[in-house]
Amino acid sequence: MSRPEVLGVSNTASKAEVKKAYHKAALTSHPDKVAHEDRSDAEIKFKAISQAYEILYDEDKRNLYDQHGMSAFEKGAGGMGGEVDLDDILQQMFGMGGGGAPPGFGGGRGAGPRKPRKGKDQEQRYEVTLEELYKGKTTKFASTKNVICSLCKGSGGKDKAKAKQCARCGGNGPGLVTQEQVVCSACKGAGNAFKDKDRCKKCKGNRTIEERKVLELYIPRGAKEGERIVLEGEADQVPDQEPGDIVFTLVETEHHIFNRSGSDLKADMHITLAEALCGFNRVVIKHLDGRGIQINHPQPRGRILRPDEVLKVAGEGMPLKKSDTKGDLYLIVKINFPSDGWLKDDIMIQNLQELLPKPEEPIHAETVDEVEYEENVDIDSQWVDADEGDNEDGEDEGQPQCAQQ
Repeated sequence: MSRPEVLGVSNTASKAEVKKAYHKAALTSHPDKVAHEDRSDAEIKFKAISQAYEILYDEDKRNLYDQHGMSAFEKGAGGMGGEVDLDDILQQMFGMGGGGAPPGFGGGRGAGPRKPRKGKDQEQRYEVTLEELYKGKTTKFASTKNVICSLCKGSGGKDKAKAKQCARCGGNGPGLVTQEQVVCSACKGAGNAFKDKDRCKKCKGNRTIEERKVLELYIPRGAKEGERIVLEGEADQVPDQEPGDIVFTLVETEHHIFNRSGSDLKADMHITLAEALCGFNRVVIKHLDGRGIQINHPQPRGRILRPDEVLKVAGEGMPLKKSDTKGDLYLIVKINFPSDGWLKDDIMIQNLQELLPKPEEPIHAETVDEVEYEENVDIDSQWVDADEGDNEDGEDEGQPQCAQQ
């Protein structure tokens, strides 16, 4: 019977199943569950089981154990005094040998076949235009990254040369320094180092070399700002690790015509006063793919377009990913009024007055004052809140006063 079967879990055990296995192991080894004469040994084993679970349940500690076994915790694993081998406890709990982690969590040194730990991802922002998001984009770029040395296969040494334990880190590679994992600068985290004469001629003992590679980035039609485009396994390579990914986060640049809201677009549609009054049939805007959008807007029975009125054009918004469907386009009416002086004489003014609707009935008042006025006044800069105006005259005026006895 295999060790996972003894534990009662499969080789693909989930985190919940591992936790269940821990509780089962802890229960059978609890000091209160054994005879009095066996309690001392049970206390030591129970403490070891708890510490093993703590290591495996913490991501950073598990990564350390995954690479270096209990050597990474020799200083922090005090209290057991060498009476219990924590690696043995892990083996009993999770069916892995030599410092192995539970199924699904990777193994330590001496463990059976396991999936290598994944390296760091490289995160980058990538600016895209609204046109590129509308049409989609494929672009190629050159990437320089570290790859495993093809001559020494990542060992850092010459063929048949033997590395010795790193004198600086004592073979720990990464180690705990004030609860922080750092990489030894001498052995680059390998734990072993070669003499100068035994180092690989190609990588100079670094185990990796720089390589330039042309990569292709594909942005699908309808992609949105904030979406992540992942190039799997294209980050720097590190020996004994699965390469991380290059991850691009899309950043949409501002467009001078269109604004986007999900799958919909909106834009200003500029028309003349004559078009607002009489109608029109023409191309009003150029779309993101270069097509002209034509609007035929006749004015039956004198209907007019007013400023900020909205026209909805169905199916002319942004495309939806993996679909032929599109959102909608909303056109906001902006009327360009004639410039000053376009009426040349009194006859034109009179003709226009006869065409346009007549003014409303005049307002009657007993007293009428004809006043002077200013044009083109910025009301935002001139408008003063009534309370602010009062305070300028006197901050204490109108405030409650203390009564004198």
